Amino acid sequence: MLKLEIQGYEDPLEIENIVFDYNGTLAVDGRMSRETREGISRLGSAGFNLTVLTADTFGTVKDECSGLPVEVRVFDKGNAEESKRRIVSQLESGRTAAIGNGRNDMAMLGEARIGIAIIGQEGAFTGLLQSAHIAVTSIEDAIGLFLNPKRIEATLRR
Repeated sequence: MLKLEIQGYEDPLEIENIVFDYNGTLAVDGRMSRETREGISRLGSAGFNLTVLTADTFGTVKDECSGLPVEVRVFDKGNAEESKRRIVSQLESGRTAAIGNGRNDMAMLGEARIGIAIIGQEGAFTGLLQSAHIAVTSIEDAIGLFLNPKRIEATLRR
């Protein structure tokens, strides 16, 4: 778990859950890089509860997440945005960070205590930036925020 006292925040920031969109966030064209897999393993070793959310467009999530300390939740493409928001809410949104890049990630980023937008190889839905607290240019940078939490503090403080 991560606990930070951040200048300008009334309550301490406590994160124990990290929720990831899969395609466009953790994976490009349905595949995760070696660096991303290593980062996910490090987050699991650091004690975070990790959840991957996907409609599994490419049908690869099961194989790609095999051996990683994540819970994979596959949902119907037709109601992705609400499905993602509901899962974040069920995980206790006040103790959850959500990471995504797409239009259907807006509600989960808004629901989470920290929302992180990834502007990666697939790009990012520009409206998502309004729902995010932090924007980064790669999943490795997003993972690095939680492995080096002073980065979060430096970005969010007043």
